[in-house]
Amino acid sequence: MFQSKPGLLDQIRDRFAFIDTCPEQGPRIFFENAGGALTLKSVVDVSTRYAAIPDNQGRSNSGSKALVAAIDQAKADAMTFLNAGSGQVFVGESGTELLFRLISNAVLETPAGGQVLGSTLEHPASRSAAQRWAKVANKQYVAVSHNDQTGSVTARDYAPHVTPDTRVATIIHTSPVTGMGVDIASIVKTIRAVAPDCLIIVDGIQHAAHGGLDIDHYDIDGYAISPYKVFSRHGYGMAWISDRLSKLPHDSLIGGPEGNWELGTRDTGAYATFSEVVEYFDWVGSHFTSSDDKRARIVAAGEAIHAHEKSLTDAMLHGTGNMKGLADYDEVTVIGGIDNPQREGLVAMNIDAIDAESLVQQLNERGIRVHVRKADHYSRNILDPLGLPACVRVSMCHYNSHAEVERFLEAIRDITAAR
Repeated sequence: MFQSKPGLLDQIRDRFAFIDTCPEQGPRIFFENAGGALTLKSVVDVSTRYAAIPDNQGRSNSGSKALVAAIDQAKADAMTFLNAGSGQVFVGESGTELLFRLISNAVLETPAGGQVLGSTLEHPASRSAAQRWAKVANKQYVAVSHNDQTGSVTARDYAPHVTPDTRVATIIHTSPVTGMGVDIASIVKTIRAVAPDCLIIVDGIQHAAHGGLDIDHYDIDGYAISPYKVFSRHGYGMAWISDRLSKLPHDSLIGGPEGNWELGTRDTGAYATFSEVVEYFDWVGSHFTSSDDKRARIVAAGEAIHAHEKSLTDAMLHGTGNMKGLADYDEVTVIGGIDNPQREGLVAMNIDAIDAESLVQQLNERGIRVHVRKADHYSRNILDPLGLPACVRVSMCHYNSHAEVERFLEAIRDITAAR
């Protein structure tokens, strides 16, 4: 879709720091976005500015009031970005830490007994939290098996395991290993048909950069993201929680504000940088709709981003120009299959007779940054059932170009020829 707007991709790329150059390595193509997306230049500027401000929140001076206003604005921006008409957003240490907090409170504060339901597709951030706190609360943990062939999980997979006493359920929005998205709304509908009071918490860490978030449509109770994976910076995570989850007993200061989920003074700069992320989505969307509504522009941005990223993965899989795609090589295996409509900007692959770590190194020597996922505590739930000790993750974002994909395919051609 970006191709229909001449010059737009160049404008987009100009907004990101180190778009085509590593400060250590030099020129490179960045296909490691699932490990952490590139950072908006405006995020760098805003973060630097707030790091220099000495004032604290909650004081009776103009500097302090400006900090509070920035936080309030960022929370409002985040609610618009998520399309959350109720509940609250707050920041914490990281997306993983926030998932642990949300899941632990949900498990501990729901009625005794019953089960905690998750899936084998999930990142260990949610699976570890659910299993740990289910054990502490003497609840049964049940894992829904994902589909090894599609690299995803569906409502049909969840349905046989939902019981009336399912107290808490966890869902991952997009797998950081397979790159496949999940239909959150259909899974939630299946769960609520049997266990209407179940608290449902979603790991949105991998999905957020690809647009298309809609909390009001999902009917969930918690959603966590890691802003460094959605064009902001490291050092904080962001979570949304429903009014129902918000009211549960949780760690807080005795006598402090009711419903407050933040512990200690948070970094105003973290909040302010997320406003920059939302502004960026707003700006992208303004090229695809004439609407004056901010949410409508954010939705338009998500649709355009999804379309562009699909064109990138299609080119990588099926070829571009006179370059063969990955699907044209008998020795290449793509996890989740070739034409998978659930794919979100990511291709996980292997080449026969080439060790995954070696392939990553060979691509790096050609100036292409990708990542190896090993069958360790992060990825064995995906790779072990496939009999794979590792895979190579090639993860793209909307600021990547078809020219970069062509460079990647040239490298694969040369590597396989020399195999």
